[in-house]
Amino acid sequence: MEYKITVIPGDGIGPEIIAETKKVLNQIGRKYHHHFSYTEVLMGGASIDAYGVPLTEDALNIARQSDSVLLGAVGGNVGQSNWYSLPPHLRPEAGLLALRKGLNLFTNIRPAILFDALKEACPLKQEIVGDGFDFVVIRELTGGLYFGERKTFEENGIRKAIDTLVYDENEIRRIARWAFEIARKRKKRVCSVDKANVLDSSRLWRQVTEEVARDYPDVELSHMLVDNCAMQLVKNPGQFDVILTENMFGDILSDEASMITGSIGMLSSASLGDTKLGLYEPSHGSAPDIAGQDKANPIATILSAAMMLRYSFGLEKEADAIENAIKKVLDKGYRTQDIMSEGKKLVGTSKMGDLIGAEL
Repeated sequence: MEYKITVIPGDGIGPEIIAETKKVLNQIGRKYHHHFSYTEVLMGGASIDAYGVPLTEDALNIARQSDSVLLGAVGGNVGQSNWYSLPPHLRPEAGLLALRKGLNLFTNIRPAILFDALKEACPLKQEIVGDGFDFVVIRELTGGLYFGERKTFEENGIRKAIDTLVYDENEIRRIARWAFEIARKRKKRVCSVDKANVLDSSRLWRQVTEEVARDYPDVELSHMLVDNCAMQLVKNPGQFDVILTENMFGDILSDEASMITGSIGMLSSASLGDTKLGLYEPSHGSAPDIAGQDKANPIATILSAAMMLRYSFGLEKEADAIENAIKKVLDKGYRTQDIMSEGKKLVGTSKMGDLIGAEL
């Protein structure tokens, strides 16, 4: 089979981790007789430098015509880059928001798995980690505070800013269905996270989620306030299976989840909508301080590619093969700088990609 992939290397360490991911995909292609063709486009700071905008209409159209999109990272150091002297809609991250919106990607899937070989890298105590954990955060992507009406103005000589948190029932219903469908393939538990004791939007979120739950009698639904969820993630992460939540809460909680896996460099991500076209990216940033130094961990991006094979292309055994190859490399003691511990073997970005490819 042939699959067309739009590749966005992006900024910082993006080009390095994308290069290693393509190595692994090409090895999958050779082993399972698939052909992956890549079309590179610019986004983020690289696009600003070239075109003056974080995402061009041409780049968006190329992405729309592909089978899937693979992204490295976008952005730079806020205090050191001229990109952040631009208006908000012209900054690097605005390109990512525009891409998600332009592809109608409203569901973000972020697995949080503690590999056995990385238990020593987890900042939580062993008695909390126990046998490890494996849960997934389902985050709504195109609503909430990030997309609501906003303005900054002066009132009676005082500067004032307003951001609006808006959700309608259809936006909530479609993301809830994703969560229940994914839970059906896992442990059949959904924990919906909100702030229903304070926010009207959260009260609607809870009501609609309960309505959707009636169509999934085999899946257990529970509710949790977001502040409690933040505490429970570090108190007992093993209790969770599928966490369903809105845009901003999901942004924060999934980053917290990434750290208890040992490193944000291990957290993959998929953004999906109503079709099989998806956007796959690591959850970490562009890490400009280590860009070009062969220090970045490519595993999150490679795991994101495995998600692409599974969700967009329906290639389950190929996705399993990548995940198993990563486990074998970690079991053999190989580590990049971010997950390094005493007695392990330190390798760079390129070598880690080579090792995973070799295991395939």
